[in-house]
Amino acid sequence: MQTDLGKKAKFYLDSGELVPNELVLSLVEERLTADDISSGWILDGFPRNVDQATFLDELLQKFNKPIDCVVNLEVPDEVIISRLVQRGLQEGRSDDTEETIRHRLDVYLAQTEPLIDFYRHRQKLVSVDGNQPVDEVTAELTKVLQV
Repeated sequence: MQTDLGKKAKFYLDSGELVPNELVLSLVEERLTADDISSGWILDGFPRNVDQATFLDELLQKFNKPIDCVVNLEVPDEVIISRLVQRGLQEGRSDDTEETIRHRLDVYLAQTEPLIDFYRHRQKLVSVDGNQPVDEVTAELTKVLQV
């Protein structure tokens, strides 16, 4: 069942727009306060910056749902570019050009990379080598997440 917040987010996504930060935070809060997450949860692509991480910490403290760990997949930029350009060719994605990918990496460096220090300082960061075969990455992630 799609929520009102989810429908609002879909509107932005379908329009090719970024979902406003306030809506993203509301979506995360709505999801993390749902009854079906009692056995655990994984967020992918959130938080993207320190402000969002601070919001998440405060939200989780409020509901006594601490973060066990934050996983950082480490992959060299040139490997990321190669993989995403290949994906773009295979799937016909116009957003997976080398220029666009390099821009995304610049944005990541400026906005998202500070999260590594944020979570390392809180002793929650676990780095996984993402530059290895998929089955090996999966095995490492399974071990880290105790799935």
